Amino acid sequence: MRTRDISYWLFLAPVLLALSMVVIIPLLFGVYYSFTNWNGIEVGGFIGFENYLNVFKDKEFLDSLWFTVKFTVVSIILINFFGLALALIVTSKIKSSKFLRTIFFMPNLIGGLILGFIWQFIFIKVFAGVGQLFGIESLEGWLSTTQTGFWGLVILMSWQMAGYIMVIYISYLEGVPTELIEAAEIDGASSLQRLRFIVFPLVAPAFTVSMFLTLSNTFKLYDQNLSLTAGGPYNSTQMVAMEIFKTAFGESEMAYAQAKAVIFFIIVAAISLTQVYINKKREVEM
Repeated sequence: MRTRDISYWLFLAPVLLALSMVVIIPLLFGVYYSFTNWNGIEVGGFIGFENYLNVFKDKEFLDSLWFTVKFTVVSIILINFFGLALALIVTSKIKSSKFLRTIFFMPNLIGGLILGFIWQFIFIKVFAGVGQLFGIESLEGWLSTTQTGFWGLVILMSWQMAGYIMVIYISYLEGVPTELIEAAEIDGASSLQRLRFIVFPLVAPAFTVSMFLTLSNTFKLYDQNLSLTAGGPYNSTQMVAMEIFKTAFGESEMAYAQAKAVIFFIIVAAISLTQVYINKKREVEM
């Protein structure tokens, strides 16, 4: 269909309207408000880059940003590792593969808040019970320290998203020509060699998509952070999304929170686009 046809723009108009109303216009307003002393109701005046300069002096925001970066890096590695491993399992010649696909994907259907409360019960009650039963003190008091809170969030996120990422890897793994695998097997290639030199290059686009999704989802995490640790202890497990929400609605500093949100948006967009560019380049090389 040619772009100059009226029917083309008629079909496209609802999508463009929704995108403008939900994303583009609020983003532009948000950028404008970040340069003012907006209190959520009215704009008192234009103050320039004052909010942005204060962000880089805000220790709590910088700490939450560093915690989010660490959490994102570890989560991306684990989610993609487990997602690919599960995909390889369910695409192998086992009778229960369809049943396993359903089971592995089910955690992704549970809402973030509910999931956080479920795992909070597991970490606090179940771990403590097991620790007392077997005399393992390290299992008692989970989520009470920064380290256990960090790994609690990583475990929760990996458990939830691994099945979703598995589906993406499955779609590409099932597109790998069986003739290539059989030919390599006849030539004496081991299973690891077939995986490394045939399967991985052919499913390279799946790595690009999966890394983009895991990166954006883990960076913007809020629901699970709220219900699992609520940022505790002493805001040491507070991620950026929660810190911005706290600034806006807890401290009623709307314009300042908007400046933080704009900076956060730029960071996530820059990292995501860089990751996509690098992975796309690797796809061509492979």
